[in-house]
Amino acid sequence: MYNSDEIIDLLYPAGDPAREIFLKHSIQVRNKALEIAEKFPEADIELICHGAMLHDIGIRFCHAPNIGCNGKADYLLHGIIGAEKLRSMAVYNSEKLARICERHTGSGLTAKEIIAGKLPLPPRDLLPETLEEKIICLADKFFSKSGRMEEKSLEKIRRGMEKFGTSPLKRFDELCAELLETQV
Repeated sequence: MYNSDEIIDLLYPAGDPAREIFLKHSIQVRNKALEIAEKFPEADIELICHGAMLHDIGIRFCHAPNIGCNGKADYLLHGIIGAEKLRSMAVYNSEKLARICERHTGSGLTAKEIIAGKLPLPPRDLLPETLEEKIICLADKFFSKSGRMEEKSLEKIRRGMEKFGTSPLKRFDELCAELLETQV
C-alpha cells in the first residue's frame, strides 16, 4: 500500500522539472487546508494532509510547460487523470483521494457547465461534497503554481473566479461562508 510521499516520488522523481513546483504548491495547499480545518474537529486531518498533497498529482501528464509539465492532455483533465492514477494504485483511501482530485478545480464544476463550455471533462457533476473535499478545494484557490506562488487575497481570488461566471463565483462565496465564516 502506497502513501502520499511514495506516490509523489514515483510520479515526480528527483530531477523531474515539475517536482519542485508541484511540491511547493501542494505543501502550501496542505498548510492552508490544515489552517481551515482547525475550526472543524470532525474533519479527517489525515485525509486532508494526504488529499492536499495529492490533489494535483495528475498535472505532470498535462500540457503546461510553464510549470514543467510536458504531457499531452489538456490541463483541465489533471484532476481526472490524478483520480485515475490513484484508483489504479494500492493507495490508502484511494476513492476518497480520487474524489478530492476530481472535485477541486475552480469551485467545482457542474455537468451543465462542462457541457455548455464544451470542456474536455466527463459530463457529470464534479463538485466538492465532503468537508475534506471542500476544505482542499478552497485552500487550493489561495495558491497558483506559477508566478511568485504567494498566497492570494480573497479579493484577488474572487476577481479571478468572476471570469468563469456567476455560478462558480457563488459557489466560491458559499465555500468561504461555510469554511472561513467570511462573507465576501
